[in-house]
Amino acid sequence: MIEIRIHGRGGQGSVTMAELLAEAAFYGGKEAQAFPNFGVERRGAPVTAYVRIDSKPIRLRSQIYSPDYAIIQDASLLNDGKILADLKRGASVIINTSKKASELSLPKNLKIKTINASGLALEIIGKPIINTILLGAFAGSTGLIQLSGAEKAIKERFSAEIAEKNIAALRRGFEVINQN
Repeated sequence: MIEIRIHGRGGQGSVTMAELLAEAAFYGGKEAQAFPNFGVERRGAPVTAYVRIDSKPIRLRSQIYSPDYAIIQDASLLNDGKILADLKRGASVIINTSKKASELSLPKNLKIKTINASGLALEIIGKPIINTILLGAFAGSTGLIQLSGAEKAIKERFSAEIAEKNIAALRRGFEVINQN
């Protein structure tokens, strides 16, 4: 079973990203589940969302405590120190930042990739909505989901105009992630 944890702030689309990721995996023939963890937080407060992907039915219903992958939508959340502490050894981490992975002081036992999702979102969508860029980056760096599945999930979720911009963002994230 593959376990993914998404860290962001309220309003960045962490929960939507988790749902789109699970749907994309499902469209690729896998079993998947997505669920958030937040209370009465409001926009800007830390939010965590979880995704599990497997080839067989997923019966586990707990939070994800030691994920294989982490997606960090806001690099300022790394100041907490706890976010990366419990990842599996050798886990892959995608971070939304304008910095290169080599410029960050992070544990050496992790595979870190960075992408300036905020800048790309402003360029493509016109707003700092980064979840579909990071979804594309995840697809491009892991191969766990296919772009076609992610595109289908986006088309089913959003109106045609919004879907079109988000699919462009998804594809750009897919292209850019391996250039760092």
